[in-house]
Amino acid sequence: MDFDAVILAGGKSSRLGGVPKAQLRYDGATLLQRALAAAHGAGSIVVVGPDPGTLPDGTLTAREDPPFAGPAAAIAAGLLALEGQSGQSSSPKHAPWVLVMACDMPLAAAAVPVLLKELAGHQEAEGAMSVSADGRKQPLLGIYRLSALQREVLAAAEQGGLANAAVFRLLARLDLLAVPVPAGSTDDVDTWDDAAALGVDGDLP
Repeated sequence: MDFDAVILAGGKSSRLGGVPKAQLRYDGATLLQRALAAAHGAGSIVVVGPDPGTLPDGTLTAREDPPFAGPAAAIAAGLLALEGQSGQSSSPKHAPWVLVMACDMPLAAAAVPVLLKELAGHQEAEGAMSVSADGRKQPLLGIYRLSALQREVLAAAEQGGLANAAVFRLLARLDLLAVPVPAGSTDDVDTWDDAAALGVDGDLP
């Protein structure tokens, strides 16, 4: 399946004392580097957040408006960056699907092929959202039909915008598959206790 990717790497990391999640390390790589690796196969990749530093050639960057306005606003910024790239005559048109992934899940790579495989057999759906081993839905590890996301972002803009809006609300009208993914792949780093439990290193590179 052809897909692009929007990686969310913003947020204030308030429960980590402001330490950027994207720069935490797991198994020798930063969480952002692991997210980029998890998006392997994407036609275009957008990293949404503060200046991420060095990125692979061709990686796009964007910033939610206003900064720190939450993941729903970041998704909208990522889609806008993809649209801007596809509008350039030298750039290919964007893919029909978009992987949306927060950068704070170090084991997310295990979930992506599972989501792609499930969608390949149900392409009438508007996307596939990860479900953890204990039954929790994780909207920030999902693959969504680009046109459906664009539709909902436009509707939200007409109703006051997406600043500090809930991601579940943005996705509420989409016809989504709930896909069980490998244990641990949706585990994220919100606190230092989370980091310790996952073996994430707080020493920045």
